[in-house]
Amino acid sequence: MTNLWSAPHRGNAPVRARITIPGSKSVTNRALILAALADSPSLLRKPLHSRDSALMIGGLKALGVGIAQAPNGDLLVHPAQLFGPAHIDVGNAGTVMRFLPPLAAMAKGVIHFDGDPRSHERPLGPVIAALESLGVSIEHGNRYALPMTINANGQLQGGVVEVDATSSSQFVSALLLVAPAMKDGLTLRHTGTSLPSMPHIEMTIQMLREVGVSVKVIDNKEWQISPATMHGREITIEPDLSNAAPFMGAAMICGGSVTITDWPESTTQPGDQLRTILADMGATMNFIQSSTGTDLTISGTGEIHGIDVDLHDVGELTPSIAALAVLADSPSSLRGIGHLRLHETDRLAAIAREVNALGGNVVEEESALHITPAPLHAGTFHTYEDHRLATAGAMIGLRIDGINVENIATTQKTLPDFPGAWADLLKGN
Repeated sequence: MTNLWSAPHRGNAPVRARITIPGSKSVTNRALILAALADSPSLLRKPLHSRDSALMIGGLKALGVGIAQAPNGDLLVHPAQLFGPAHIDVGNAGTVMRFLPPLAAMAKGVIHFDGDPRSHERPLGPVIAALESLGVSIEHGNRYALPMTINANGQLQGGVVEVDATSSSQFVSALLLVAPAMKDGLTLRHTGTSLPSMPHIEMTIQMLREVGVSVKVIDNKEWQISPATMHGREITIEPDLSNAAPFMGAAMICGGSVTITDWPESTTQPGDQLRTILADMGATMNFIQSSTGTDLTISGTGEIHGIDVDLHDVGELTPSIAALAVLADSPSSLRGIGHLRLHETDRLAAIAREVNALGGNVVEEESALHITPAPLHAGTFHTYEDHRLATAGAMIGLRIDGINVENIATTQKTLPDFPGAWADLLKGN
């Protein structure tokens, strides 16, 4: 195996660093969809530039949207009539494979969707079924999954739609983002037993309201949106707080402190809950006013405490929290995360398999991981093309010498240069 990255080993040497995290993938890709449907151009400042955002930009351009990148990385989006024929590569990006089909259904022409092999296995059926209930013709071979082809007629009528979003909140966001452009608006009802990652739905609602859309929420199970004109705007993308997790964890693993610049004082990002979760595991958090805004400093002693926590709403944080729990001084239980089996990989099985291969003690249940700290040894940490597995392996490597992370390049999904940023962290940059 040649694509192995030797994870830097830090031992007990404290870290002292100030880190700027790239823009949020979730906010960037939502902002791009809304900008494509607006009545005037939009300017996205400090957007994320990674594989997932590049796939979203590529898909929008294929549909006719004008997107230009300034030398400083800002994006200028010019709305346009959407049209086909077009071929859209979703890679393995959940936001792309779920957000773009409802938008493409408003184009004129044939739009074909495909992606990485794993994308064929990830849930998409509820979005396809919802669009079909709105009269959209979709060829998917009765698989209700990728690859698929949309025969779009240029408009969505709207009305009342039911969707089971138990496996992903993105099914709800995908339909809400385009609802204002439907002729009759949309009443969307969630029919499932649970709804993961509620903060991401709240993010979608807030961003809709910021472009002039009224959203009525009923018991967090029904959303009503009337037809509305969405306005172009200038937006500065927040740092991706979930991507801050491994850097914050480094301060706990090694001791010392890490400052994350421009941490938003108010946000719908699930990553904001890191402040509470990591504090419960032994970290100290402090907000500091800087010349550019508010920074967050996390300090640690090298001692990590186990935790019993429900991560249903913040599942994307699970790999980083699991990495810390493996190195803790007491057992942990991470609960409510069964939906992570349907992400880039089956994250519960992958975490258990990889940690146990290093000598760890992780027991998986259908929707939980139970972690009992145990002495670990050197070895290869496989990532299954999952960016958050890769960063979890890097975290463990700080404490355990000889960890080789397979395919660290998969972090480009949401972090343009994780190895470089990790090296800067350890140098104190």
